[in-house]
Amino acid sequence: MARRPGKRPALPEQLVTHPAQLAACLSHLAKAPLVGFDTEFVGEDAYRPELCLVQVSTAEQLFVIDPFECGSLDGFWDLLLDRKRTVVVHAGREDVRMCYFQAGSAPPNVFDVQIAAGLVGLTYPIGYAGLVHDLLRQRMQKGETLTDWRQRPLTPAQVRYAYDDVRYLLPAHRKLTERLKKYRRLPWAEEEFAAAVKRAVADDATIERWRKIKGIGALDRRGLAVAREVYGWRDKFAERLNKPPRFLMRDDLLIEIARRAPTRPEELHTVRGLPRGQEEPILEAIRRAKALELGECPEPETRDNDSANVVLLGNLLNVVLADFAGRNRLAANLISSGADLKAVVRSRVEGTDLPDVPLCRGWRAKAVLPELLDILSGETAIRVANPKALDPLELVELEPEESDGGAEFQHEAGLTVDEWEEPAPPADGTLEEPE
Repeated sequence: MARRPGKRPALPEQLVTHPAQLAACLSHLAKAPLVGFDTEFVGEDAYRPELCLVQVSTAEQLFVIDPFECGSLDGFWDLLLDRKRTVVVHAGREDVRMCYFQAGSAPPNVFDVQIAAGLVGLTYPIGYAGLVHDLLRQRMQKGETLTDWRQRPLTPAQVRYAYDDVRYLLPAHRKLTERLKKYRRLPWAEEEFAAAVKRAVADDATIERWRKIKGIGALDRRGLAVAREVYGWRDKFAERLNKPPRFLMRDDLLIEIARRAPTRPEELHTVRGLPRGQEEPILEAIRRAKALELGECPEPETRDNDSANVVLLGNLLNVVLADFAGRNRLAANLISSGADLKAVVRSRVEGTDLPDVPLCRGWRAKAVLPELLDILSGETAIRVANPKALDPLELVELEPEESDGGAEFQHEAGLTVDEWEEPAPPADGTLEEPE
């Protein structure tokens, strides 16, 4: 029998459009150890997204804050930065970034219900409406996703949408926390939340974003150096004007400049569509690239041309991982990407250290990686136990051979015998079936 829809949370709602209302809102939030948080913004025509609404929920009330009307939000951001307060979000990357842009720091305690859902066996990544339906048996109307949140006055439909975006966050947090505790995965969730916040706000110097431009692979080393310098100039220019970088110079024009590497303004003018008055800064970026020794220029990225055995074993680990995730109520794509699985296989084939990828760190390394390494080492086999079952596969531990090759493999993997044989303690989130 289908389960009946749950009762819709009925909480007082406050549209905050005046400084006095904001002060009362902040006074209420200051007493709440747990708040739901969401934002509405427009980012298509600016370097930084423009904040248009802030939605907040507590156990007692819902707020929609209009930043265009109620004055400075400094006090609000300070509340989110309080370590004693947990901020509940759904797919909160952009909301965390908004806090970072506005306050210079990210909330220290974030609980992302989308990540938590994947850690208890729900789909990952799951949309907010899907999560609310699957977890709380509520139906949401998501008709304002593409609305222009800058326009005023707000329509009743926009206001309703804004309230609903935080209405279910705390009920979802409560249910997901119960399941995480039941499965002893709350430490895993906290690890994932912290990593997600770090990814949202960190300007990772190891990520060369200019390499993502379409057509970059056709350039030689000198052309790559020009592309990198012009990309850096474009980004700074866009930030200064608060415009999207591609609005000021399209990617295909950047590649064309890198290919031609002009040295004079008249040569640059043969490329149509460049921003006016910026000839000298662009030429200066090109000169910096040309001044580099060839050995200092970026190297072309090599494509992974894996051998047939690496590809085959990577596919096998994908199957093993899917089986593991199904048996243990986890979302497989939250555990590992296919690229990380192949990186692990590659390290075993080449006899090198395990790669520095998420699969080889934290809870994944303790709870998941050993099972995959057992398959690669030949200590465990996989077979079809029952093709009609939801979990049709079965892992079979093989009898050890006469040689000590297994021990050598363990040491190559960087694991001691004790770490290999002993299960992780319950405090680290064992995968035993809860009662």
